[in-house]
Amino acid sequence: MSRPPGVKPTHRPDTKNMKVAWFGHKARKRGNGLVRYSHQITQGLKARGAHVTFFYHGPRQDQEEHPSHAVPLRALSLWDHDLISWPGSLSAIERVLVDQEVDVAHVSLSFSNLDFHLPGSCHRLGIPIVATFHAPYDRRRSLWGVGSRLFYRLWSSALSRYDAVIIFSNQQRDILSRCGVAEERIHVIPNGVDIDIFRPGPSTYKQQLNADLMIVYCGRLDPEKNVGVLLEVCSALPTTDNCKTVIIGDGVEGERLRQRFQGDGAVFTGLMNDTHSLLRILQAADVFVLPSEVEGLSIAMLEAMACGMATVATDVGADGEALEGVGVVIDPNSLRSQLGLALKLLLENPDLRRSLGRKARRRVATRYSLQRNIDQVLTLYEALLSPPTP
Repeated sequence: MSRPPGVKPTHRPDTKNMKVAWFGHKARKRGNGLVRYSHQITQGLKARGAHVTFFYHGPRQDQEEHPSHAVPLRALSLWDHDLISWPGSLSAIERVLVDQEVDVAHVSLSFSNLDFHLPGSCHRLGIPIVATFHAPYDRRRSLWGVGSRLFYRLWSSALSRYDAVIIFSNQQRDILSRCGVAEERIHVIPNGVDIDIFRPGPSTYKQQLNADLMIVYCGRLDPEKNVGVLLEVCSALPTTDNCKTVIIGDGVEGERLRQRFQGDGAVFTGLMNDTHSLLRILQAADVFVLPSEVEGLSIAMLEAMACGMATVATDVGADGEALEGVGVVIDPNSLRSQLGLALKLLLENPDLRRSLGRKARRRVATRYSLQRNIDQVLTLYEALLSPPTP
């Protein structure tokens, strides 16, 4: 029998009986970390025995790509982003929450305009609700920095309505706290990757390209990612070795970059959703580069580190914090010069590459494993479902 609206559960469910409503993202044309985050967490929760009801925007024929109990919603989309959910979506969601007797709801932000209405609906039904806030940020006094701080301030009042907010670094926690979100509601739970899947291993991909050295970027091909700068720097490297730069992903700059750099030592794979194909590239590569202007915490970077790759990334978002001491962290204000020096150093020193790769793998195993991530998420759910202390 369904739990009446507004009535809280009278017991704390164990993990194997916990019912989670997940509001997340389906595969997008350009692909991004939000899609991978939803897939990883929901699969991890299911592996622990939780029952997941997955709400997403998309056609019903996409249901087989998602966990069981998938609930497709319609939305007005712009530039591959779902902005406004169809009228009646909130009522439909509430019916499912009651029928499924959901214990806890979790929204991977941003979902749609429902981000601002779901806390009220869940609280009326007696369901605690969690948000994961993926918004990138930049500490610098730059256009990106000013924009990200303004964005955080605009979101702070909405986030305060959630029972818990998951972010990826202590710096994000400090920003949200200064913007007015109660510290006790903010939980630092970094992204995680499956270290049993993403690990060093043999690959023939480099030989397939007839390359001696290989640099990899994986992510969206959008302006803030600075992929064009990476390709310019790579094309100017003073190395006599046959070095290829492999670009995984797609985006608004994809066609322009392909027309300019394809064949000039650059290989464009397009969007890659197949894990096996992605692993073949990561396990063959020598250096991974993430030259972004702004980031949250890159899952692609963590996957490369888990595969034992020497990694170079700009000190934006939580990437610099994750890479500190086990890779090369560069200043985005001096991107061209520092990236050129870093790549020259790494490409000319195989022992240094191997040493940094081993350290990067250990860092992910101890701090950023998917197992640790799921443990922390479940601990948070259980705390929200525990009866209050008298």
